[in-house]
Amino acid sequence: MDARTMFQVLHSLTEDNIAFFRQNPSETGRRFIDAFTRIQEHAQSLEPTMNNFAKVYHIFDFDEKTPANGYRSLMKVVRSCVLHIIHKSRYVAANRRSIFFRSSHNCTEIEAYCSALTQLRALSYFAQKLLTTNSHGNLFFEEEKGLSEEFVKEYCSMHKGCFYGRCLGFQFTPSIRPFLQTISIGLVSFGENFRKHESGIGVAASSLFTSGKYVIDPELRGSEFERITQNLDVNFWKSFWNITETEILASLASIASTQVKVNKGLSVPPNSFELPLATDPNLTVTVTPPVAHSGPGAVQMRLLSYVLREGQDSEELNSFMKVEGQLNLDLRLKTKIFPRSSCLLIHFHGGGFVAQTSKSHEPYLKTWTCDLDMPILSVDYSLAPEAPFPRALEECFFAYCWAVKNCHLLGSTGEKICLAGDSAGGNLCITVSMRAAAYGVRIPDGVMAAYPATLLQATASPSRLLTLMDPLLPLSVLSKCLSAYAGIGGTQTLDKKHATLSTVGLVRRDTALLFRDLRLGASALLNSLLDSGRNQKNPVRQCLWTCLHRPLTFLMHLLRFEKPAFSNIMTAETVRKSVSETALSEETLANRQQTLKSKTCQNFGKHLIQDTCSPLMTPKEPKEELPVTASDRRKHSVTFFLEEENEQESADPPGKGNTTTNSSTSLTTLAFPEGFEPLRSTEGFADMTFQTSPIVRNPFMSPLLAPDEMLLGLPRLHIVACALDPMLDDSVMFAKRLRNLGKPVELCVVEDLPHGFLSLSQLSRDTKDAAGVCIEQIRKVIAAKDTPVPTRKHRKLERIIVTEPSKTPESPAQKDVGA
Repeated sequence: MDARTMFQVLHSLTEDNIAFFRQNPSETGRRFIDAFTRIQEHAQSLEPTMNNFAKVYHIFDFDEKTPANGYRSLMKVVRSCVLHIIHKSRYVAANRRSIFFRSSHNCTEIEAYCSALTQLRALSYFAQKLLTTNSHGNLFFEEEKGLSEEFVKEYCSMHKGCFYGRCLGFQFTPSIRPFLQTISIGLVSFGENFRKHESGIGVAASSLFTSGKYVIDPELRGSEFERITQNLDVNFWKSFWNITETEILASLASIASTQVKVNKGLSVPPNSFELPLATDPNLTVTVTPPVAHSGPGAVQMRLLSYVLREGQDSEELNSFMKVEGQLNLDLRLKTKIFPRSSCLLIHFHGGGFVAQTSKSHEPYLKTWTCDLDMPILSVDYSLAPEAPFPRALEECFFAYCWAVKNCHLLGSTGEKICLAGDSAGGNLCITVSMRAAAYGVRIPDGVMAAYPATLLQATASPSRLLTLMDPLLPLSVLSKCLSAYAGIGGTQTLDKKHATLSTVGLVRRDTALLFRDLRLGASALLNSLLDSGRNQKNPVRQCLWTCLHRPLTFLMHLLRFEKPAFSNIMTAETVRKSVSETALSEETLANRQQTLKSKTCQNFGKHLIQDTCSPLMTPKEPKEELPVTASDRRKHSVTFFLEEENEQESADPPGKGNTTTNSSTSLTTLAFPEGFEPLRSTEGFADMTFQTSPIVRNPFMSPLLAPDEMLLGLPRLHIVACALDPMLDDSVMFAKRLRNLGKPVELCVVEDLPHGFLSLSQLSRDTKDAAGVCIEQIRKVIAAKDTPVPTRKHRKLERIIVTEPSKTPESPAQKDVGA
């Protein structure tokens, strides 16, 4: 139905239900009336907004055949929410007189969707501001701060739990919602037990036993999901996303997936080698091993092939094999050896640059090698934050060049080479192609990038507004991953012996809290005695005050600020910040100059203050404390005593100190229409700061920002995006950029699926069909005719790529260079 009809139906249903429940004086009846009244109010505001956006959708589309952009996606989510409310309202109207009608349950359902509609209305106002501010046809806010900074601040305070409880995944296809609910229940259960720092099977078993309460209580699940996404650091997300790497789950996935003849883990040593130039095969260029951050190191890869091909069982290839628990080569019977394939697929996995390996992506890669009838080489690049940019790019480029040189060992002649990757892997596919063009070596014949990230900075766009409700890609998680990859996240990699909190550590933490309470209580008592002594005019009291003034003052200072000598001894176990549920802190220069302290002790008091905030984050009166300088703080380390919060934090309202920017600007919110205010988080403000860094504008990190001359060297590009993906605008704008440069590019958009659908391709029919779209795009790369690459001169390397490919037929690796 069209928007006008939809809102008319909604209005009539809400009016009918309001009229009925006005006759019911119960508390549930009043809740129904309040919820339906607020729904009517939001609908009256959203209807003209949707109509206005519908008039400008086409301006931001890639082309007429691909109607997709962030504005369409946001309004599609609003439409989906309204349709769910209509469905719930019809159910209430049809069953409200039945004795089996669960009034409290259905009222809670209506209230949950009303909360979701409230937040969507707030996002629609922000999208309107983007529309009027951005240049014509541009989906991204061009300035570094401004609206982008406002959105980050607004995200920090807005309530998000309503999208993770009863309304979880309402915008996606129904076939995928049960799996999203399972993932969310597993996430919150894992988060609860992760804080206890049990390991391996213990965490999994504890999570299984504690997951029941999150199944039966969606509101609890939503609030816990919001707390986890706001507070836990990259180490938690690495651990959770790597669950699929465990032997049990990996074995189950291997049994359920397509069986292949070749599944070899390879470790290529960091040795330099020569590759011929694309313009002149008689000249070569030296490809050096990756060295960024950790020095030269072996590059890990995985070779998959549905059948055993020539070269895949050679001694030369076996010399690169790494020992694994499973059998790498299926030789139960005499295996027929097939000739080399003319094609080779090189794959870079996703995972936000911080998690997963090729094993996590094996299920759909095994299907690909069967359907495409070609070997697949998947690269296990090093992950952030231990190996930030450009380590992953260096390893992927080294692996690509090694595959080009040694394709005969991989079961391919190398006539056609295609790069494929999803999410972070899609970014690496594009940047590896750019680097190959910069080096002057053979570029791949094409790239298939699924939902790639092409702009790795906190820039506002309409599709990125969806991070407020996306269960797989919340903004706080996205920000932590990108900051870790850029090396600006402020996280510290801890030694393994410090990664857990032992019994002694728990005792120290609890003792610190006890001493803090005793110290503050005694300080308050002595302060009251001093005040009473000053104000009394009785001669006896005055005399007593004169005698006790100095010792009491000294004792108060001792209790409030001074620490015993043993407090200078650092604790034996440094506590990971996720233990105390702190966020990934973005330290300013001033904070980094301070002496390192126990992170648990340093941040626990701050989060206790946040937890006591009212739902609307009402400021509290600051406590009167004696001033303390930064130099005083540096004098003492912390073991059993907690540091006092600095003067600025104690003077600010709770939560606001956690959302200041690098420029120390105060928290400002968007100007919403009079009488409207979005719901605010009851979990405290998300600990996020708006950070910008020149490194995120590096074209090999954010290819959308690359100059034209670098993009002209790219091969044919096929992008598969999701209509409801927060990264949709990355794909749309990058495809439009390439089209304007005259480069061959194709954009396909799948509907109603979340970011990362390839990892879910075995779970539902819809995700399987979407994975089939990726396969078709790879086939187009393989079947495409050779197209010449235009002549260009790289600014730094000053190499010229000619307009025609090499004509020498002797080496398959030298064919189709310009494709």
